[in-house]
Amino acid sequence: MIYKIRVILDAEEDIFRDLEIESHNSLEEFHNAITQAFGFLGNEMASFYTCDEEWKQDEEIALFDMSESGSEVRLMNETFLEDVMTENNPKLIYVYDFMNMWTFFVELADIQENEDGRAYPNVLFTFGELPETPPEKNFEAENSAFDFDDTFDNYDDLDFDENWN
Repeated sequence: MIYKIRVILDAEEDIFRDLEIESHNSLEEFHNAITQAFGFLGNEMASFYTCDEEWKQDEEIALFDMSESGSEVRLMNETFLEDVMTENNPKLIYVYDFMNMWTFFVELADIQENEDGRAYPNVLFTFGELPETPPEKNFEAENSAFDFDDTFDNYDDLDFDENWN
């Protein structure tokens, strides 16, 4: 089967690519298709993340296992599109280059039969130009029950100078 997928840069302006790729391709092959479609060199670390309908990030699927503990990191070359993207779970988050945090929303638009004579992956449509630098991210925590301002009225009483290591 062929997945038609829209990959949208997380930015104020509309910048996206529509791709066709075979459902049995690995996420590493999909990663390569995305980097080529957006004009990246493809030499930076990247990860996909499963997510829910509201784009809340869940499990990481990494390009390489960079952990030292030998943990069970799910890898792109061992994970296939059809295993993580379905009609019931049509969304992924893709982050390229962790120093710059190029972040993309990836959404399954359609599933169709293979077309004879067509090479996949295939870029169907491009819209917008990738900016020189990634869009600014506003990293905010969700509301916390702990309010620092109410807890520490006077920071002078904390004796930082006396107890500093």
